[in-house]
Amino acid sequence: MAISAATIWVASAGAKADAKSVLANASKALGADGLKTLEFTGSGYDFVIGQNASPSAAWPRFNDKTYTRVVSFDNWATRMQRVRTQAENPPHGGGQQPIIGDQNQVQTAQAPASTDELMMTLPQAFVRIALAANDVTATTERKGGKKYTAVSFTAANKAKTTGWINDQNLVERVETKIDNNVYGDIVFETAFSDYKTMGGVPFPGHILQRQGGYPVLDLNITEVKINVPAPTIPTVRAAAPAATATSEKLSDGVWLITGGYASLVVDMKDHILVIEGGQSDQRSQAVIAEAKRLVPGKSITELVNTHSHVDHAGGLRAYVAEGATIITQEINKPYYEKIWKTPHTLAPDRLAMNPKKPTFKTVKEKMTLSDGNHVVELYHMTDFGHHTGMLLVYLPKEKVLIEADGFNPPGTLLTQTPAVISPYTQSLVAHVERLKLDVERVIPIHLPADNRKVGMPELLKAIGRS
Repeated sequence: MAISAATIWVASAGAKADAKSVLANASKALGADGLKTLEFTGSGYDFVIGQNASPSAAWPRFNDKTYTRVVSFDNWATRMQRVRTQAENPPHGGGQQPIIGDQNQVQTAQAPASTDELMMTLPQAFVRIALAANDVTATTERKGGKKYTAVSFTAANKAKTTGWINDQNLVERVETKIDNNVYGDIVFETAFSDYKTMGGVPFPGHILQRQGGYPVLDLNITEVKINVPAPTIPTVRAAAPAATATSEKLSDGVWLITGGYASLVVDMKDHILVIEGGQSDQRSQAVIAEAKRLVPGKSITELVNTHSHVDHAGGLRAYVAEGATIITQEINKPYYEKIWKTPHTLAPDRLAMNPKKPTFKTVKEKMTLSDGNHVVELYHMTDFGHHTGMLLVYLPKEKVLIEADGFNPPGTLLTQTPAVISPYTQSLVAHVERLKLDVERVIPIHLPADNRKVGMPELLKAIGRS
């Protein structure tokens, strides 16, 4: 996993340069002076970070049949539209649910959150943002016989950002660091190449972005328009809701925790067992607080992790800080040990502020956790395209099945003609039947929006069986 490795691009540093003059010349050359909006269109690939089909694989790739982005330089509002299709099958696009046909996406954003990403996407945006920085510096450098000016400043997220400008005053490369709640401070780098005049301004014909050493966007640009109507963005951004955790009693000593991704709390004889620590540090702290309220006087000493995708591992570090042993499929252990060594300085989480060495129990094919009263069975889901290190969790006494990403109701597309069935759901049912599990209730980690109870009839219906 190449999470912390940055590409070595510049050979050596040289003399200081006048940063503001360099940027002013680049702004003029790139047509950024007085620019109100810029829209670019192209095609290529996007990659979803943290959703790899196995811990050692690159991020899964999707075809971007069309990709259009418009950016307003007045308020850094942006609007992206793309039509994408499946690119890798098998393994069904890595960790993502398989896309059937064309997927139409529209994403909007507004500053200040978008500025760190926009300076990595448009050379004109990098120049404008760097010009506004108070601490910008520049040095001349040589690489491969070419002269560059490396311009550096502190970005909005407090990370050092450097852009390399060639002797034609064009930005060829930008590098910074961003926070990822699983991977820590990771390198974010963009290469701009194949410049040509489009829409009256020089613009790269190829944009390649990498995060954590792996590509996340690879576009060939075919059209640029300037000063088009600005993207329509809500003027008031809703505040992110506070992390909450509410409980539903499943049986004596067993609770379902809602308010986000599902977690379960089990009151074992001498400790608390939590099943699934997904989403974020904040979500995990809310679940931890609810678990201690439900089971006062006991410590959380074990956490069952279904798999290593970022949305299911985003809260694990909080449990490590709590002192809990992480129980996961054996393929995930070396992956976690490696990525958790990366510093979290841009947005310190609970483990960064309270460092502890993680401890693990690993599941090969099956593990049973029991205190003589409560029984929790863990099964490795083999030949499961979503993730090679996936655990299925079963409580035989309660006849409850806990599963992640095999069935995300109402994620079935059976209303289409012909009916579309997820291979992950088919695999989930096959595992239940092979293991001869007596299931009355299915708890998807991705709970239905209405929090309704899901049983085997709904799961079977999702694969076309009644």
